Amino acid sequence: MDELTTSIVGIDFPNTDKSRSNRRMEILLCAPGDRVTLRREPKNPHDPNAVGVWSERGIQMGYISAERAPLIGQRMQADETVAVFQAMHGGGAYIRIRFGGGDPTLPSPVADAGRRAAPPAPDRSDGFYPDEDGPEWGA
Repeated sequence: MDELTTSIVGIDFPNTDKSRSNRRMEILLCAPGDRVTLRREPKNPHDPNAVGVWSERGIQMGYISAERAPLIGQRMQADETVAVFQAMHGGGAYIRIRFGGGDPTLPSPVADAGRRAAPPAPDRSDGFYPDEDGPEWGA
């Protein structure tokens, strides 16, 4: 296993910084392929295996799940680790991690049933968006 995708958990908890930054908002600001930093937290009072996820802007986005944190923490100690933001999906977010050097490869995007599709492209130069269920205009 050189690469894996994993979810970010705890995204709805406020950060403990002075501004009480919003993790979900920070995730919404990320684009696929943005670098993220993983930080082991052996002094974390809830889980000594905790691995925090931080954006390029230095804002905590959440954590690796408790089930995956021990494995990822061990691999972080043994190998060079590079992580990137992968995508929002439903109510959560995912990152892609590569161990042993090099950049992670992002899989093809998956349609997210929880998000609305982009509006159709205008079919006229004036930017008019016809109502798909409406009457025929100008006919």
